[in-house]
Amino acid sequence: MADNVDEDSQYRIKEGDYVVLKRGDVFKAVQIQLKKKVIFEKQWFFLDKAVGQLYSSTFEIVSGGILQPLKPKHTEGPADAKEAGTDNRNIVDDGKSQKLTRDDIETLKEQGLKGQEIIQQLIENSSTFRDKTEYAQDKYIKKKKKKYENTVTILKPSCRILAMMYHGREPGKICHLRYDTLAQMLTLGNIHAGSKVLVFETCAGLVLGSVMERMGGYGSVIQMYPGGGPVRAGVESFGFPEHFHDMLHEFPICHVSALLAGTLDTTAKDPSADSKKSDTSAEEEQNQPEAERRGSPEEQSMETSTGADGSHDPEKDEREKLKEARAQGKKVKQEEKRKKLAAAAALLEGRNADGLVIASRFHPCPVLMGLLKFLSPSRPFVVYSQYKEALIECYTKLKDHGGTVNLRLTDTWLRHYQVLPNRTHPVLLMSGGGGYLLSGTTVAADCSKPAGSQQAGEPAAKRLKLTDTEG
Repeated sequence: MADNVDEDSQYRIKEGDYVVLKRGDVFKAVQIQLKKKVIFEKQWFFLDKAVGQLYSSTFEIVSGGILQPLKPKHTEGPADAKEAGTDNRNIVDDGKSQKLTRDDIETLKEQGLKGQEIIQQLIENSSTFRDKTEYAQDKYIKKKKKKYENTVTILKPSCRILAMMYHGREPGKICHLRYDTLAQMLTLGNIHAGSKVLVFETCAGLVLGSVMERMGGYGSVIQMYPGGGPVRAGVESFGFPEHFHDMLHEFPICHVSALLAGTLDTTAKDPSADSKKSDTSAEEEQNQPEAERRGSPEEQSMETSTGADGSHDPEKDEREKLKEARAQGKKVKQEEKRKKLAAAAALLEGRNADGLVIASRFHPCPVLMGLLKFLSPSRPFVVYSQYKEALIECYTKLKDHGGTVNLRLTDTWLRHYQVLPNRTHPVLLMSGGGGYLLSGTTVAADCSKPAGSQQAGEPAAKRLKLTDTEG
């Protein structure tokens, strides 16, 4: 019985969980915190009542910003037994068909009428609703539901949902990476539990979190990051358990050349460095003018007043303690960073990684050529770019360099379809492009194709195979 309770708890919303709010095609990632106001789609509410409910439940926002679970019967459309016209030829959109004004609708809201009841009032006060066709009536009801129904659905985060959220709200943060392209990356990279995967991405942590989710907390993920530190905002939105983060390592991309050359120093800090630093500071102090070393007259008077009778200044002691605490904290952080660097370097030194995933706003060619050396033979790699020109250059470089086979440059074409009775057709609006993928497989050095084995004068564009993949 206890096992059943534990299994059931993972499907229920708990305090501190990261969840995704959904209304229509709009998503937002938040954390469940009691008594904290959440603003979503120009409405505010509290998530306290959602704790203990099942994921994918739909709630109605009532007065006071309180969430109330929506009963299944409320999901049915109003006026199910409605009259319908044969066509819309006699309907004129002159703005006078609706008798209710904006003030009337606001009055209904103040009286406490729910969204479903307001929609019913709009239908009853519309002079043209009964003359519309059945399809036009459904479209009208759907439009009014979107505007007046105060409902929100709480979903459990996943790589698909978060990818749709980012692509819909902030596509620039994830380099316009579409969710179907992300799914192909995970498949082409052969991401699975127990493997060792290298990830270089600047997509707010979305690709890194997707790789970690696919691996299920087993194996090793080494994040190669540019700049001063890794960006993992998207990873937090997944709400992974603590043991998922034990498999995550980080390594700065600027140290790759030193690691390959064997000159990277990951040992503990040399104690003599502190003495050298103190000798340097003492030497600088001696070179300072005497007036600067003595300090300002106010400082001298302060020292005289506090040190004449041997008493101590409490404020000065407090400043010294704060300074020491900051220095100690900085030292601890440096030591932790050094240990992480050493652990990641130890994983990379074996050069036996099982996969490589690259998705960044930087030019992928130098990054790809450097990180490929850490892969074992017969291992897949996949590179995403918003522009095909960068991947064409990578393709040509890999062909000339050798050491890889089965190179493919693909472009995914995705289109949604509306599937309804007698109304199945492609959706008019569609995504313009989901970016490009370059994938391939590494081979052993002695099996690689020599650089000069290609026909002389053969253009690189002729050797390139660009494949369209319909999604």
